[in-house]
Amino acid sequence: MNFRHRVTAQTFASVAFTCGLVLASLTASGCQTAYYETMEKLGYHKRDLMVSDVKKARDAQQDAKEQFKSALDRFTKTLNIQGGELQDKYEVLNDEYQQSDKRAQAVRSRIASVEDVSDALFTEWEGELKQYANASLRQKSQQQLRQTRTQYGQLIKAMKRAEAKMDPVLAELKDHVLVLKHNLNAQAIASLKSELTTVEGNIDVLIKDLNASIHEADTFIASMDKDNA
Repeated sequence: MNFRHRVTAQTFASVAFTCGLVLASLTASGCQTAYYETMEKLGYHKRDLMVSDVKKARDAQQDAKEQFKSALDRFTKTLNIQGGELQDKYEVLNDEYQQSDKRAQAVRSRIASVEDVSDALFTEWEGELKQYANASLRQKSQQQLRQTRTQYGQLIKAMKRAEAKMDPVLAELKDHVLVLKHNLNAQAIASLKSELTTVEGNIDVLIKDLNASIHEADTFIASMDKDNA
């Protein structure tokens, strides 16, 4: 590792450490401002960070989609298998629920990051419009800002719609796990089978919304990359 790379790594570590230490006494916006300022000095502007965060949110949604599909498949197969230890079935389904919850938390976190950096970008962009001396260039930048805001609005709407669908599905999966945990018997298995159709329908809707959100993210990323070309 050369000197520049060591300095960059040390800078990242220093910012992360400082934010962690002062989190209790600093506002979130204060820590974010320090982070954005440091990243800009390293050549990463808010626009770049926004695209990066959208990509991470898209990937998190893709992971969540695959996990919810896996959970539905495992729930269906496990509940339909005749015989076997009920405790084993509970552990399998509980693991699927825990993994689904973990993926959902990652999606929420990534979407929150997208919202944070977009707010910072649009605030900065709006303020810098006043700095233009050339009216034509200012108008062009203002038009680009409006266009980017419109595209972002469509993106975040799709992301939040998909995010909202995760909680009801997680609640249903958790209910199934709790029933098995406290009623390890064949009657409990039979009662859960009758609920699978509802769970399947809700997961199908969730996956549809996740796919729509992923598509919006891809469209947004392509648009931002095109503007930078």
